[in-house]
Amino acid sequence: MSEKTVSINGTVYDKRTGMPVRVEREVHNVTRHNAQTVHQQLQKSRTLNRKYVARDAAATATAPATTTPAPHAISTHRVVSAPQVSRSESVSRFAKEFNRAHAVPQKTIRDIGPTAHPLVRRTEAIVAAKAPVATVIKPSSVLKNEAINRAMAQTPAKNHAKPVKQKSTSRHRRALSLASASLAIVLLGGYFTYLSMPQISTRVAAAQAGIAASYPSYHPTGYTLSGPVAYDQGSVTMKFAANAGPQTFTLNQSRSGWDSSAVLDNYVAPKAGENYSATTMNGLTIYTYNSNAAWVNGGILYTITGNAPLSGEQIGRIATSL
Repeated sequence: MSEKTVSINGTVYDKRTGMPVRVEREVHNVTRHNAQTVHQQLQKSRTLNRKYVARDAAATATAPATTTPAPHAISTHRVVSAPQVSRSESVSRFAKEFNRAHAVPQKTIRDIGPTAHPLVRRTEAIVAAKAPVATVIKPSSVLKNEAINRAMAQTPAKNHAKPVKQKSTSRHRRALSLASASLAIVLLGGYFTYLSMPQISTRVAAAQAGIAASYPSYHPTGYTLSGPVAYDQGSVTMKFAANAGPQTFTLNQSRSGWDSSAVLDNYVAPKAGENYSATTMNGLTIYTYNSNAAWVNGGILYTITGNAPLSGEQIGRIATSL
């Protein structure tokens, strides 16, 4: 408002003309802010921790509430004015109500179906008993089978099977079988005797010589016992020869009181001098020289002599197998 205008009830008028004057209102600039900061903050979890907070009890099912309609309310004015209304006896709806407690009960009539008289039932039973029974005619095949079954049931069971006679073997075949078996036994016994003959001969020779001589369980491949086992007073000698060659070696066992040192001094050194080798196997000291060997065990002196090219390993296996 200025000196030329006047404001009456919020309307501006010109003082000179008295006409309303349009006043430009000042427009205020409103600064609006985006609500971004609201959504940048993290929202706290609202989930209950069931470890510390008990679960709510399940709501029990409740029956739906039933509303009983209230009885029709009778106003007091109608109760007072009802006896004053004139009623006609000819109108049935205005008749007096009878007492239901003294009403006469009606009888229930049961519908019973028709029944036969006892005399009639007895007569019908007598007539049915005197009526002829209808016979069923069986076919001829059934009658025949029944007759056969009756006859078989009446006939005693008899065993008509004849005993089967077993054929006896011929004497010639039996004799041939016995001869073959005997020959096989003899051959088998001879084979085992042949295999054990060296051990038997060695035992006989040891008994004659008076020493505890034994046959070696090992001998080099390609060599077998040649001739009988020879014996003398206090010694046993056995000779082995090559199967394909003139090579031989002789194993001699004799009674002796020497030890290993005495064998070296009295037997090995005079024959080989310093050209010998000593090997210890299973507690035995074996002296070898020029494919020959000597050792002592249990009071028996063992010597191997000959021209067979025996190795130290073969001599050691012979010594340990005795």
